[in-house]
Amino acid sequence: MAEGLLTGGSLGSAAMAQELTDWVAEEEPAPMEKGLFQDEDSCSSCSSHDKPGSSLKSFVPEGKTLFPEIFQTTQLLFYERFSAYQDYILADCKASEVREFTAEFLEKVLEPSGWRAVWHTNVFRVLVEVTAVDFLALKAVVQLAEPYLCDSQVNTFTLECMKELLDLKEHRLPLQELWVVFDDSGAFDQTALAIEHVRFFYQNIWRSWDEEEEDEYDYFVRCVEPRLRLHYDILEDRVPSGLIVDYQNLLSQCEESYRKFLNLRSSLSNCNSDSEQENISMVEGLKLYSEIEQLKQKLKLIENPLLRYVFGYQKNSNIQAKGLRPGGQKVTHVVSSTMMTGLLRSLLRDRLCEDPCKEETEIQFHSDPLSAINACYEGDSVIVCPGHYVVHGTFSIADSIELEGYGLPDDIVIENRGKGDTFVDCTGVDIKISNIKFIQHDAVEGILIIHRGKTTLENCVLQCETTGVTVRTSAEFLMKNSDLYGAKGAGIEIYPGSKCTLSDNGIHHCKEGILIKDFLDEHYDIPKISMVNNIIHNNEGYGVVLVKPTIFSDLQEDAEDGTEECKALKMQTSGEADTAERVDLEELIECATGKMEHNARSDLSEQVEGNCEIVNELVAASTQKGQMKKKRLSELGITQADDNLMSQEMFVGIMGNQFKWNGKGSFGTFLF
Repeated sequence: MAEGLLTGGSLGSAAMAQELTDWVAEEEPAPMEKGLFQDEDSCSSCSSHDKPGSSLKSFVPEGKTLFPEIFQTTQLLFYERFSAYQDYILADCKASEVREFTAEFLEKVLEPSGWRAVWHTNVFRVLVEVTAVDFLALKAVVQLAEPYLCDSQVNTFTLECMKELLDLKEHRLPLQELWVVFDDSGAFDQTALAIEHVRFFYQNIWRSWDEEEEDEYDYFVRCVEPRLRLHYDILEDRVPSGLIVDYQNLLSQCEESYRKFLNLRSSLSNCNSDSEQENISMVEGLKLYSEIEQLKQKLKLIENPLLRYVFGYQKNSNIQAKGLRPGGQKVTHVVSSTMMTGLLRSLLRDRLCEDPCKEETEIQFHSDPLSAINACYEGDSVIVCPGHYVVHGTFSIADSIELEGYGLPDDIVIENRGKGDTFVDCTGVDIKISNIKFIQHDAVEGILIIHRGKTTLENCVLQCETTGVTVRTSAEFLMKNSDLYGAKGAGIEIYPGSKCTLSDNGIHHCKEGILIKDFLDEHYDIPKISMVNNIIHNNEGYGVVLVKPTIFSDLQEDAEDGTEECKALKMQTSGEADTAERVDLEELIECATGKMEHNARSDLSEQVEGNCEIVNELVAASTQKGQMKKKRLSELGITQADDNLMSQEMFVGIMGNQFKWNGKGSFGTFLF
């Protein structure tokens, strides 16, 4: 089995960030963001040995002391680590069996003695020789190599001091702290790789609380695979930087709380069973346990790639609105790479002086749109002249401004080539964008994110690379006569509690057309959505996807057969719904499907079905939430809740949309 483990023949990859450990001594162990999660060019020379023996590369650590070359094993690809853990090391073990399985693996592939390594800590590194291995303890028995080589931040580590330190440790060192010295014969390739897998696992995968969770045989599936994928998603810039920070903070909080919990549990074992201190400690322990469980659930939410995508990153934008200028005046910003007299005359005629009676307006000229946006205050307007503008930054719009292209969208192109999380970030109360084509590159989040306030997008083209438009909770988005395509995620993501109006748009060639997120939570309302005359086509998955909790499928009653045009909805109410409510529902369905002639129904069956399915799901979901709200009011002693008003509050308009050639159909649901 050892022969088939890993040969490391494809360790290097241009798309993969280097994972070399920072050999420069640091005051504290490198945190996650400075370890394997970022590029670390920490070797002074790196060479590839093509001799028949070794298939691995080597590098010389930097430092004042000239150490021998060591194996370069930190650049393994995802599938190489995945295969090693799944097929050779962990297989189907329980969390409590990880150390045992790892020891068995090491016994088969690790050379028990006769190899040298660099013992590396956060304070020093020293050359040692391995004389034996304690596999179950994951430790090696070592002695100082000759000649004595040591590199330290302090000068106190003399030969005598190092010998004394090894004596205190009984000459037993953790395998994770050893970096195997390179040998081009190939005899120690598997030893170097095996230690790398152990080191990587305990640095990036293993959590101190894993053994105390459900001890099932699916530890690899539950914990190892999602954490490994997250690690490489971060390496490949697939995760928003803010979410990475959140994950690191959650991990630190959970580790700290778990340490406190262990200390408290240990102190309880030493207390008298009837002491008052024990009772207080038990209460504190329960609070800590509850806190740890909540933190672990949040970590799992980020680690799971599907849930990470479905729930998204609730980024709180820190952009502060400037408000009005001190003098109260408003400025028109004109963007043009070069200003010709003919263009200036046209601008004066069409935009700047179209109303002779209008008061004087200050005009500022800019060569790129990003500088114009950054110079805006409340009420300003930006006119972008025809041209292809390349920017390297985020359009952070916090004030109510108007961004307008002077011409057709294909003539006014703004292309973002800078690496970042977002292209256009909106938090203003009332933002208007029109007649511009946006092209996105190398981003992690979508091309346009509306955090709060209202953003209107009209007659624009959005060429996406990741997700398209994201409408956050409490935000409002109006999109008219625009074209959106190319998103690797959803073209438009609509969060609960938001309002979204889509009219006469094209949404195509995305993974999903529109993703509607409906969380079963008393703090979130179902999003208010109006979709009229949109063409949603050629998407890889569904035209529209509704994300909702599994409990909805239990609460929702089956729709009954209705008219020839669409299945009527069966509203699940208390049984006291009056005739007016039923009429409102019929009008809603009629609005969704449209009044079509009989000979046209067969041609537009897919479009009708798509509109109808969306209405069915959204109205049913709003009904369930209305019932939940009514129940909560009843628990508070408010016995009269107006079902009709609650339903009308969630009213959506879906009509005239066309769904064509979507890979999985016009509409689907994702239950979580």
